[in-house]
Amino acid sequence: MSVTEAAPRASERAYRALRDEIVRWELAPGTVLAEVELAARLGMSRTPVREALARLVSDGLAVAVGGRGLAVAPMDLDQVRDVYEVRQALETHAARLAARRGDPGVFAALADELAATTTSADADPGHVAYYDLVARLDAAVDAAAGNPYLAAALAPVRTHLARIRRAAQHDPARLAAAAVEHRTIAAAIAAGDADLAAHATHVHLHHSLQHAVANVARTTQEPPA
Repeated sequence: MSVTEAAPRASERAYRALRDEIVRWELAPGTVLAEVELAARLGMSRTPVREALARLVSDGLAVAVGGRGLAVAPMDLDQVRDVYEVRQALETHAARLAARRGDPGVFAALADELAATTTSADADPGHVAYYDLVARLDAAVDAAAGNPYLAAALAPVRTHLARIRRAAQHDPARLAAAAVEHRTIAAAIAAGDADLAAHATHVHLHHSLQHAVANVARTTQEPPA
């Protein structure tokens, strides 16, 4: 196997590892991304790490810092609002298309799962099962919408969303309300009601933004307004 063939796989591994660390806040905003140190830690040469860092810059997860190379991108309230502004436009349209084009049985089953799911930290530490179910609903909506350009546009938005979610505290009341909102979206799509699916998505994102702004404001010590 040639170095040329192996390099893309190493670059992808480096990209995924660093992206996940940024999303999980293991690499906090402002952390310097030193190429040499990262290569040593990841056990690979500097070339794939350099390629991975270029992708992170393109994603908006890393930024140039004068005289210090690259650092993890900051998170502020303007960024949170910008992400949700784009998310609102894309996800409400995706839900509308899914209601028109999707398999009702798929979304009825997801609605049933959401009705039965728990958001209790005792029953689901870290809320792993709940977020996995939400990710499956997102994937089902993307597939049902049947527009690869729309799905591609949503992918980086959801990466930033995952990072925002990590900054927000787990609020049991908000998680329980979000589960109901997701169930309403799935049920509307299952019923083929495009207007209701879009409206339910709009309402869910409105509440999610309010929660995210309040919690990110605490994390970054910015005023929410």
